[in-house]
Amino acid sequence: MRCRRHLADEAATLAFGARLAKGLVPGMTVYLEGDLGAGKTTLVRGMLRALGYAGRVKSPTYTLAETYSLPGFELYHYDLYRMHDPREWLDAGFRDASDGRIVSLIEWPDKAAGWLPLPDMVVRLTITDDARGIECEASSPRGVFCLETCCTPC
Repeated sequence: MRCRRHLADEAATLAFGARLAKGLVPGMTVYLEGDLGAGKTTLVRGMLRALGYAGRVKSPTYTLAETYSLPGFELYHYDLYRMHDPREWLDAGFRDASDGRIVSLIEWPDKAAGWLPLPDMVVRLTITDDARGIECEASSPRGVFCLETCCTPC
């Protein structure tokens, strides 16, 4: 199942993140793909706000991961942009984060190819001349549930 949308501005990206948040369930892994500045962290901010998190949401580019305790589950936001070798995922101890009780949002998943859990959904953000585009593709029953919750009709 796929869903495509045009995102006119930052507010639209935040709003779409809020819609996606409605379908997140513990154990989900979501890959976030897109160039620098495409809106990946903004999308995550929209998700977190919709889930009741009121604190600062920053890109984990330098820390590699930020964790958020939310009602119902923990959310881990990874940014692997600075990784040089996929084995760094293991060296950082992240393998243990896939325990079925958390939601993992992973930016730059290609940087840890072969070591990451398979995604339930892949979210691709693209930059156009005047806006952003987003495409979500479900690859598991949890991913399909998320898209059915937030994206109908597509």
